[in-house]
Amino acid sequence: MHVPSMAEMTANGETPEILFWVGCAGSFDQRAQKVTKAFATILTHVGIKYAILGKEEMCTGDPARRAGNEFLFQMMAYQNIQTLNTYGVKKIVTICPHCFNIFKNEYPELGGNYEVIHHTTFLQQLIDEGRIKLTDATAFKGKKITYHDSCYLGRGNGIYEAPRKVLEALDAELIEMKRCRKNGLCCGAGGAQMFKEEEPGRTRINLERSAEAIGTGAEILAAACPFCNTMLTDGVKAAEKEDSVKVLDVAEIIAQSLNPQTP
Repeated sequence: MHVPSMAEMTANGETPEILFWVGCAGSFDQRAQKVTKAFATILTHVGIKYAILGKEEMCTGDPARRAGNEFLFQMMAYQNIQTLNTYGVKKIVTICPHCFNIFKNEYPELGGNYEVIHHTTFLQQLIDEGRIKLTDATAFKGKKITYHDSCYLGRGNGIYEAPRKVLEALDAELIEMKRCRKNGLCCGAGGAQMFKEEEPGRTRINLERSAEAIGTGAEILAAACPFCNTMLTDGVKAAEKEDSVKVLDVAEIIAQSLNPQTP
């Protein structure tokens, strides 16, 4: 699968329609790499001219800032802004709500002004425009799907409808968890919690959230964040429900509906 880089495109005198910001999880985590591949497959399928930064992409600095290392965050952010501005990037699409949030809300004060879109919103736009046609939506026909709201996407940025509208385009049944939308429960990974031990408590938050999802009777637990995906997958494993409940990113669900052979 050939994914063009900004350096490649610039060398050929071309400008992409969007910059696909892959993010640390999408680049290095084996599970999240499947989401990256699924989204790239969709972009290629639809014929969108896109590029990634590749080896020029650094971490946005979000975990560093959340953990309190402001110096490291600013160092990373300035380097990213310099790279993006050198290429004249205007529009960024990312599969990670953490990257989305920091680009949209925190980079502007450092001189990084871009149109930033989360991949679920972008997928909704493509479906609404008729550019994505779910030719093999039978892959999820009649299946029960529940959607988990990522904190940085939902409460942080008010994006609740886009991922749901994407899932509603399938011939499936969308079931809501008791705690959803603005009352959604965190998966336990946000605010740099992904990288530290839990604080004392009666239960792990990801186990509680996964149990809530399993309790809906859904066969698919849809996520829109690589961190949430990890935490919920661990929760489903702990409940020994791996055979009956699959944790999938919204992009993976759409990619599989385009082409049954998509991994």
